[in-house]
Amino acid sequence: MNTILNISAYKFTPLVDTHALAELFLARAQALQLKGTILLAEEGINLFLAGPPADVLNFVAQLHADPRFADIAPKESWSETQPFKKMRVKVKGEIIRMNHPAIAPAQGRAPAVPAETVRRWLAQGTDDAGRPVVTLDTRNAFEVDEGTFDNAIDWRITKFTEFPDALRAHKAELVGKTIVSFCTGGIRCEKAAILMREEGLENVYQLEGGILKYFEETDGKHYSGGCFVFDERRALGSDLEKVALKS
Repeated sequence: MNTILNISAYKFTPLVDTHALAELFLARAQALQLKGTILLAEEGINLFLAGPPADVLNFVAQLHADPRFADIAPKESWSETQPFKKMRVKVKGEIIRMNHPAIAPAQGRAPAVPAETVRRWLAQGTDDAGRPVVTLDTRNAFEVDEGTFDNAIDWRITKFTEFPDALRAHKAELVGKTIVSFCTGGIRCEKAAILMREEGLENVYQLEGGILKYFEETDGKHYSGGCFVFDERRALGSDLEKVALKS
């Protein structure tokens, strides 16, 4: 029986009190006996937490009391057991490392496309203006190998910091197309979409909420395999249930 609520969420918002927040969030999470990881940086927050549903929702409610995090809408999934070994809160240079300081999503994000719209575009092969649609996987190669959108572009990067160079090497292939960047939960494809627009590509979107939101809001059509996640479940299917890793 699935009794453990798992949530993931992020928010790009300027933070000047990261170390104070780290102490506060660690104390709150430990008081609620939650486990997982919270990353904080001057650019925002990225979190993965799991525990009994009432305790997880209690933490989210306290998070929402801070105006900077009031609109965070966590993605949810369930598991039979706690998928994390401990509770960690870290202050980092970036909540997702790209090594490209000019990219600042808090100052304006690229347009996001909801899951249902992406599903419809993939079914028809074009966007609503008739342009061909391609999906661009911004994840690491080993994650892509567990599953991805059918015919997705995959540049075989081994870490996200390689994405800017990969984009410049392949940019000509994307001209004239509608590009939907995607990742696990939305954080990497958000930075990727902004970079693509800054590099001069038009009609660039990010999949709102990433693969996990796509699974949550659609039937998972046009996606094959599982979605790799960074906890002990390792991969989730389109029903958001644990699936076996590919050998």
